[in-house]
Amino acid sequence: MLSKAIHRQLRKVSKSKSVLPNDEALMKTLYLATIDFTHKWTMRIPNWGMILAQFPIYFEDRLTGHLS
Repeated sequence: MLSKAIHRQLRKVSKSKSVLPNDEALMKTLYLATIDFTHKWTMRIPNWGMILAQFPIYFEDRLTGHLS
């Protein structure tokens, strides 16, 4: 369901821009659109506490120095 919502938002942005000079311009446009519409998301992530507790277990080598 979430992927359809993302695809719809990105398609809406790219469809409204008929001409972009190159692929990099399209990527920048989609990046900025993604930043814009993710700020509007308010849905809570279910079981976030449990997920957050498992991060140090699964990604121990990547998180050293980032978590206190």
